[in-house]
Amino acid sequence: MNEKPIEMLDLRGEHHVLREEILAAIGSLLEAGQFVLGEPVKRFEREVADYLGVKHAIGVSSGTDALWLALRAVGTGPGDEVITPTYSFFAVSEAIERCGATPVFVDVDPRTFLLDDEQVLAAIGPRTKAVVPVHLYGLAVPLDRIRTVLKEREIALIEDAAQAIGADWKGEKVGSIGDLAAFSFYPTKNLGCCGDGGLVTTGRDDLAEEIRVLRDHGQTGKYEHGRFGWNCRLDAFQAAVLSIKLPSLDRRNEARRRIAAVYSEKLRDLPLRLPEIPESSTTVWHQYAVRVADRDSLATHLGSRGIASAIHYPRCLHEQPAYLEKQGPFPVAEQAAREVLCLPVHPGLTREDALRVSHAIREWVESANRPVATPERAGGGVRQ
Repeated sequence: MNEKPIEMLDLRGEHHVLREEILAAIGSLLEAGQFVLGEPVKRFEREVADYLGVKHAIGVSSGTDALWLALRAVGTGPGDEVITPTYSFFAVSEAIERCGATPVFVDVDPRTFLLDDEQVLAAIGPRTKAVVPVHLYGLAVPLDRIRTVLKEREIALIEDAAQAIGADWKGEKVGSIGDLAAFSFYPTKNLGCCGDGGLVTTGRDDLAEEIRVLRDHGQTGKYEHGRFGWNCRLDAFQAAVLSIKLPSLDRRNEARRRIAAVYSEKLRDLPLRLPEIPESSTTVWHQYAVRVADRDSLATHLGSRGIASAIHYPRCLHEQPAYLEKQGPFPVAEQAAREVLCLPVHPGLTREDALRVSHAIREWVESANRPVATPERAGGGVRQ
């Protein structure tokens, strides 16, 4: 008997449960004739600010625009440098470049793939305007030391929280730690809308006002443009969908934790490097990323068993063709780009699905003597 495929994500299943509520919200918007910003956006901004424990939450058109607006709000421009890890999605590079600034890439921690604070401190120079740590794969970056140093030097700390809504570090939710934070609500995220959407959070009134002006063509009043902004507004439909989904976010993140716990238990004795979670951190498992030297072989084997997998990311930022002048080398990030494979970890999976994935991986390992990524095993992923 053929088993059902196990996909990386089940958006149809997620929205099937909410279908009637979403359709009702669309009907209300059609009746009201209000489609851009307006009360639905204001309502979601209040709700998500309360959830994250921040003073200001400003809805914008995408996570990429959220990063750009955050950088612009602190005055990032030509001649400035912005430090960020090279192992990440390209949006952070785009946002820095769009400001006319220069990205300064740093390597990552070999255990977590998160920002290495020693490398950040070494990279700070006279032109450093901001540091953008990435809460990668749903893990919160430990930011105590960096936050203190950056505050002393008047360098902005801007969290890239696109993959980590709901995660926390020592009781502080990501998005409430830095001067500003950028979130993405792309449909594949833990909290996703039905299109593009993003959010900027901050505790500072002046930065919040700057974001609100910049997202709406620089308008300080009706047809009064005090500066050059852009069209980065969140539309009312996406805000309504997010308001519908937000109350169940913690439950869905907990479902991800249950699947991750199965992997961590069943794969711990295999020659794979499992995810590690920093102490005092709660992760939301946007991805469950294992490291294995023969990654393509494992992905092919899983595919033959009807199990999806994904590579996030096959190329570091400093290796992208867009950069004619290359930085580096960054050996830890480059090795991760060669070895990381992400397993299905979405809330629609069952324990039986996770056991089936684990069995398929064990089957692959036992089929031959496989080279491993590192001699030690992380054994992480169990501590939530």
